[in-house]
Amino acid sequence: MFESAKGIPGLPDLTHPTELIQFGNHLLKASLLLVFLVLALGIAIALLSFTLRRNQEQQAILIGEWAVSYFQLLKGLQHLTLILVLVVGGFFLCSTLGNRYHHWEQAKVAQVAESVAGERLEQMAPQVRYITEEPYTYTTQVNGKIVKVNDKQKINRFLTLSGSQIQVKIDQSPDVQARRAIYKVDYVADYKIVNPLKDINNFFFEAQPPIGYSLLQSYKVERDGTRLQQTNTGDYGFPIQLQPGQETSLKVTYKAQGGPRWVYNSNGQLLSNFRLSAIANFAGADFASGIIPSQMETDGRSTRFTWIFDDNVSVRNPFGVFTNTNPIRDTGVLPRLLLLAPGIFLWWILLLYLSLPISLRNVTIAGGIFFACLLTLTYLSRLMSPPIAWTFISLILLFLTWGLGSNRNASLAAIICTISGAVFPIFGLLVPYSGLTLSLAGFLSAIWLAVRHWYGWYGLEKE
Repeated sequence: MFESAKGIPGLPDLTHPTELIQFGNHLLKASLLLVFLVLALGIAIALLSFTLRRNQEQQAILIGEWAVSYFQLLKGLQHLTLILVLVVGGFFLCSTLGNRYHHWEQAKVAQVAESVAGERLEQMAPQVRYITEEPYTYTTQVNGKIVKVNDKQKINRFLTLSGSQIQVKIDQSPDVQARRAIYKVDYVADYKIVNPLKDINNFFFEAQPPIGYSLLQSYKVERDGTRLQQTNTGDYGFPIQLQPGQETSLKVTYKAQGGPRWVYNSNGQLLSNFRLSAIANFAGADFASGIIPSQMETDGRSTRFTWIFDDNVSVRNPFGVFTNTNPIRDTGVLPRLLLLAPGIFLWWILLLYLSLPISLRNVTIAGGIFFACLLTLTYLSRLMSPPIAWTFISLILLFLTWGLGSNRNASLAAIICTISGAVFPIFGLLVPYSGLTLSLAGFLSAIWLAVRHWYGWYGLEKE
């Protein structure tokens, strides 16, 4: 019934072989380009040193300066290359995790929807039909002349029910094979009919069984305790006789099973002296189609819905009972976080670079820890709330970040950078007050960098 959940359109997913091959090809091309760039810089320095070979003293000075600049540039390129590799690799990792988590969320939504979806049991209000003859005029051609003919034709007309007293009991049981709920309905209805006509006493009480049932049993229509017989097999029209001004009552009963929704459809008729009482013997029951019940009573797991219309009323929508499910909240939050995770990583790494000396090894360790925490958050969020999961993960992240510093002050600086650059931003994308939390994280980062610049931080430069 429901289509299988799909990932986010246009987002790379490394679990797909074709996208994994494309990623490898792009990575190979980028690596070759970087190698050629470094070689070109080295060749340029060699050519400059060759042109200055006449002046040995000037050559030595310039070669030394260029060599120092070259090696500084190489060191900076190493850090830049490592960060680019971590950001690009982290982007593809996070996009893959975002796709997987989005797929899991949509599958969960589809599973919950499927548990209460399917065919519904719809009971149509019965009709009282009678046949009357009415005059009509038509023209025909006789001997080449147009002749006007007056005749009579039989037309079906309907009486309005004088009263309806309906009681339905609904039990719910799971269908393991179809993975959805089944309604078991016990239906009892008493209908009152009055003949206001003077010259007609033959009627047909048309009471159809519910639409969409999978099992129907004990269906019968009774008049004054006598069971009525159908006119034709498969036709639910029951002949009755009523003298002018006579009143009678008919009782309709049945038991049925069907989809997880039961509704009563007035079929456009005017209702008068109408009372429908639906008792749902299960949790999560609610009224359907937006027709608010006149009364609602709850007793444990059972809920009684009652609709009462003493005077005439027209109801366009069917009304009844369905199973309400708990809402699935905060969908799409974690995929959004994963898409922004590389930017948060850059924010955090920049704070670390501006706050304390950091080596290539520490950058690699920090990147691995950061994306490992996101991977843990993705799968732990399937078992608990994402903010609670990130609370436990952030404690582990802060504990591991302490080792990035070479001394106590450097470790404390790394902790402050991690709180303002990683913990708070991720919290900001997990909670509803994301703007406020991200603003606090940015404000804390700015204060820390200002304090670090104006007053220094003793011992940070000692690697």
